[in-house]
Amino acid sequence: MSNSSSITQFLLLAFMDTQELQLLHFWLFLAIYLAALLGNGLIITAVACDHRLHTPMYFFLFNLSVLDLGSISTTVPKAMANSLWDTRAISYTGCAVQIFLFVFLMSTEFCLLTIMAYDRYIAICKPLHYGTLLGSRACVHMAAAAWGTGFLYALLHTANTFSLPLCHGNAVDQFFCEIPQILKLSCSHSYLREVGLLVGSILVVFSCFVFIVVSYVQIFRVVLRIPSEQGRHKAFSTCLPHLAVVSLFICTVMFAYLKPPSISSPSLDIVVAVLYSVVPPAVNPLIYSMRNQELKDAISKLITGCFFLEQ
Repeated sequence: MSNSSSITQFLLLAFMDTQELQLLHFWLFLAIYLAALLGNGLIITAVACDHRLHTPMYFFLFNLSVLDLGSISTTVPKAMANSLWDTRAISYTGCAVQIFLFVFLMSTEFCLLTIMAYDRYIAICKPLHYGTLLGSRACVHMAAAAWGTGFLYALLHTANTFSLPLCHGNAVDQFFCEIPQILKLSCSHSYLREVGLLVGSILVVFSCFVFIVVSYVQIFRVVLRIPSEQGRHKAFSTCLPHLAVVSLFICTVMFAYLKPPSISSPSLDIVVAVLYSVVPPAVNPLIYSMRNQELKDAISKLITGCFFLEQ
């Protein structure tokens, strides 16, 4: 039996048993990480450099890409390093920092996705009030509120989680540090305080989810009344990518944290964790640019400009 004062490091779950398979995992994660860096980096640069994209929707998309870069950089590089050097260790402080940053970035992202649903609702359902309700100052305030909420939320959960006494060793059944896995190491009944906070968090997330659903019900009612096919296509091209990102985010996170214990296993937990922590930051840029002609034009212009600059 051990306690938190004697623990100086945690042992993360290894993906594979052999060094060869560990290296395969390293190259796979490296490819996904580079794809996320490239996709999100292109969106960030395109939005920052193209004045045509200086609108509320792209301002929030800029913030989303920054969050995606941060969240995947919090977990994947450490997992790659452990696979490359055939180790499982992460320091106690490193684990706390990883949990804080991951919860901070993921909770901020969910707040931002909720704000983006509001942005689409105002743009389509109340277009005459769009400039008034979503001016530059209002957008900055909403984004700051999302970042501030995520910071306070992460600070509360991280401080509460690492104040618990740990009695069940230091082996974490995941490839990165996450709160449920640390709670499994805590002494009996001492984790109930953090579980209470998590239940409260689920209620808040559910309220945001209901807000997003209601917003999109109103949006689709208005879009389906648009007489021209071109107008409907333009409206759907700005809404469907956001809806796809929200669905991917919510479904994977809910399955990760609400799946029945009876079907839980280390291999399934790893797959689910990859789906909600690694895949979305890599595919979100593709989802947003697939149907968005303005964004595709800006990225093409950016790539073309860099090519001719090299010439």
